[in-house]
Amino acid sequence: MKKIIFLTLIMATVLASCGTSKTIRTSKKVMKGQWTLNEISYNEYGTFRITFFGDATKDCMEGSDWQFIPNNNTGTYTIENINCMTGVRNFNFTIQEIDETTGLYDFLLKPVDKKGKSASNKGSRLKLVQLSDTNMVWEQAASLDGKTITIIMNFSKN
Repeated sequence: MKKIIFLTLIMATVLASCGTSKTIRTSKKVMKGQWTLNEISYNEYGTFRITFFGDATKDCMEGSDWQFIPNNNTGTYTIENINCMTGVRNFNFTIQEIDETTGLYDFLLKPVDKKGKSASNKGSRLKLVQLSDTNMVWEQAASLDGKTITIIMNFSKN
């Protein structure tokens, strides 16, 4: 009987160590809720025509409302700019830790339909470079004419 209890404790410890890191669990708690994408900027000067998430341009995305539901890694964003295709879009997301000592991690976002199915099975990899109770910043590298630019997306919590 002692061997069974001992083996059960070892298995529970092993399974717990394979789970999500504390950094990611904490990040998901902070991320949970409503956010507004206030501004999209670039590390280079110029006029760029970029379609974000295979959906909309900068003008349409700025001011969009985002909701993150971390317990099932889903969310929505709503475009309300009347000059754009308005409405709610669904997505799945995952936070992937790169280095727990530095706190750097990637954020994967994949557009899906209401049932959680992806038409193209394509997503976007972004760096989650700042996350607090009030602000969140994503960065994404993009190639433009053989040169890499960084797209910076600034959110505030509602």
